[in-house]
Amino acid sequence: MNHTPPDNASPAQPGPARLLIAGDMGILVEFGEVYDPIINAAVLGFDAALQADLPAGVIETVPSFRSLLVRFDPLKLAFDRLWDRLETLLAARDWYQTPPPQNRRKWVLPVVYGDQRGPDLAQVADMTGLRQDQVADNHASQPLLVAMLGFSPGLAYLGQLPEIWQFSRKTEISAQVPSGSVLVAVRQTVLPSTAIPTGWWQIGQTPFLSFNPRAKTPFLLAPGDEVRFEPVSEAVFASFDQDTFLRESTP
Repeated sequence: MNHTPPDNASPAQPGPARLLIAGDMGILVEFGEVYDPIINAAVLGFDAALQADLPAGVIETVPSFRSLLVRFDPLKLAFDRLWDRLETLLAARDWYQTPPPQNRRKWVLPVVYGDQRGPDLAQVADMTGLRQDQVADNHASQPLLVAMLGFSPGLAYLGQLPEIWQFSRKTEISAQVPSGSVLVAVRQTVLPSTAIPTGWWQIGQTPFLSFNPRAKTPFLLAPGDEVRFEPVSEAVFASFDQDTFLRESTP
C-alpha cells in the first residue's frame, strides 16, 4: 500500500466503498481514492465494527488513510464467506457519517520547534506566510487525529492541519532525520519514532517515541488517537520522562 498521500489529497469525494482482492490472503475495503478525514473516519469505524465481531481465520486488519486491508488464513476462513461478511457490514450503515473514535486516547506531546531540532522552520514559515513563532503556535493550536501507521515502526501520520499547510514535500530527500522529528507537508504531520530518510519538512522534535520493541505494548499511538503538540524549551525536552508521560496520558 502507498502510505504517503498525494500532494493534492483534499478535498475528497467519498465513496462508494468497494471490495478488492489483495492476493490470496487479503481483501481490501476501499472507501476513497485520497486522504480525507471523512474517509479516514469511515475506515476506522468499519475496522472497529469488524473487530467487535471478528470472523475466525482473520489474521489482522491494517487501516490506512483510505482503505482497510483484511488479511486472513484461507485454510481457516473461506474467501467467499469473508467477502460476503464484509459486503454485509458495508451495507449495514453509512460509514461516511462515522464520528472520531469515542474511546480514543488523547496525547499531549512536548515539542521543541526550530533551530537544530527544526531546521526547516524558516522555509515552512515562508510557505505558510507566518512568522516562525506563529508556525509553532499554529501547528500546536489544534488536536490532530492519527490517520494511520506505516513506512517505519510506529511512524504515525496525523491530520488534518489548516489550509495554509497545503504545500508540497521537498523535491529532494533528506538522508536522515532523527527519531521524534515533527515533519509536515500536504496538511499532514508525520511523527517517526526511528531515524528515517524523508522528503517532509522538519519543524521540530519531540522526545516522545511511539515505538518501543522491548515494551509489552510496542506501539503506543494507534489510528484514531488524538494528538496535540505543546511547544516546550530545551530544558523540558531534556527532562522528559516517557514513563511518567505514559501514566498521565488520558484514555
